[in-house]
Amino acid sequence: MRSPGFDAAVGPRHRAFLDALEAEGRLAGTGPFADGSGGAYLLRAGDLAEATAIAHRDPLHTESASILTVHEWLLR
Repeated sequence: MRSPGFDAAVGPRHRAFLDALEAEGRLAGTGPFADGSGGAYLLRAGDLAEATAIAHRDPLHTESASILTVHEWLLR
């Protein structure tokens, strides 16, 4: 979710981060929410701790542009 101080200038760094994850085979999907409040991406990771560590490297998080929440999803 975008933080109150969201700066769109972080967008290119965030997209480069996602592109790198995709190149590593770790990104299963990504996209913005229809209401413009933020977005989500689905990571391939061994466990929740690994997924959290990956997500915490996202420039949206490291530059405080978004409030990050990581959920473990047990895909069937």
